[in-house]
Amino acid sequence: MMNTLKTWLESILEVISIFLLITMAVIVVLAVIFRFLGQSLIWYDEVASVVLAWLTYYGSALAVCNRGHLGFSGLFLTLPKRLRAVTFVIAEVVVIGFFAVIGYAGWYLLGIFGDEALISLSWVHLSFTQSVIPVGAVLFIMAEILSIPEAWKKAMAGIDYEKEAIDQAIEEAQQS
Repeated sequence: MMNTLKTWLESILEVISIFLLITMAVIVVLAVIFRFLGQSLIWYDEVASVVLAWLTYYGSALAVCNRGHLGFSGLFLTLPKRLRAVTFVIAEVVVIGFFAVIGYAGWYLLGIFGDEALISLSWVHLSFTQSVIPVGAVLFIMAEILSIPEAWKKAMAGIDYEKEAIDQAIEEAQQS
C-alpha cells in the first residue's frame, strides 16, 4: 500500500515538475524573443520567479520520494546499528517537524496577503502564488512518510542510497 501511494505521488510530482520546467523555459525564451524584437514583456521576470519557486518545492518533494537529497550516508552508516536506528528516527522527526512548521507558517502567510496581487499581473493574487509554501510542505511530509519504510530497511541493512544510485546509473549507462 505504501509503495503504491509513493509511486502514485512520485508520478504526479514528476508530471507537475516537468510541466513547471517546460513552462519556465517557454516564459524565458518568449521573454528573450520579445526583448530582441523591442517589445519586452513586463511580467516575465515576476512570473518566472514564481514558477521557479514552485518548481523548487515540487521538485524537492519529488527528490524526497527517492531520498535524493544530500546527506551524510558515509558517516551515518558507520554508526552502530542501534545508534543508527535512533539517529534515523530523530532525523525523520526533525525533518517532518521542520516542514510542519513551514507548512503552518505558509498557511498563516496566505491570510496576511489578503487581496494583494502581483505587480505586473494584478489579476494574479499573492495568496495563489505563495500557496506553494503550505502545499509544498504537505507534499514534502507525505513523500518523507511514504519513503520511510524503504529508507528504514536500507538504513538497518547498511545500504548506501547514494552508492546504490550511482551503481544503478553506471549499470544503465553500460547497457546503452
